[in-house]
Amino acid sequence: MLGLQAHGCHNINFVTPEHVVPQVLEAIAAAMPRGLKVPIVYNNSAYDSVASLKLLDGIVDIYLPDFKFWNRESARRLAKAKDYPDRAREAIKEMHRQVGPLRFGPDGLARRGLLVRHLVMPGQTEEVAAICQWLAEEVSADTYINLMGQYRPEYQVGTKSKDGSVQYLDINRSPYAQEMEKAFESASAAGLWRFDERWSIASYLVQ
Repeated sequence: MLGLQAHGCHNINFVTPEHVVPQVLEAIAAAMPRGLKVPIVYNNSAYDSVASLKLLDGIVDIYLPDFKFWNRESARRLAKAKDYPDRAREAIKEMHRQVGPLRFGPDGLARRGLLVRHLVMPGQTEEVAAICQWLAEEVSADTYINLMGQYRPEYQVGTKSKDGSVQYLDINRSPYAQEMEKAFESASAAGLWRFDERWSIASYLVQ
């Protein structure tokens, strides 16, 4: 961490570190007295226990969770974790309690707060709307959200099962431009207004 800071990195980004939280805490505790000053980013899937997140209170500066699925059936079928939506809501609320909405420094770099990502999946515009509505009403309308349109079929998607049927046929494509447009409309209608400026609906409408 100290080496990365010395090379000019803007933050220290721990990716999916739920299983090594004690070691992360020990490392940060050792680095801070030696001059670690850049923000600590906790980059995860939101499938975290609230108990482990509470250990990070006052240590993590920026939480960067995904909110993947709203419906338990979608989570069960596509991620083999039917309790994902419940755990994600609990986790994101705890993250927001600790750090609040995302805030930036004078240089335009994020300093502290919550940034939620959602990968828009084909045919799941209703899930997008539900997630955005929940964020606006139950977390904060000031939640910074990154609606991502880069999903593409990978791994078992589109392959044939033993009975000859195509697996996960409903997500065997990238999202349509109209679906991305609907995602942004749903977010705005819910009251969210802080979007990642590197992406806009215009970039998807050229498809």
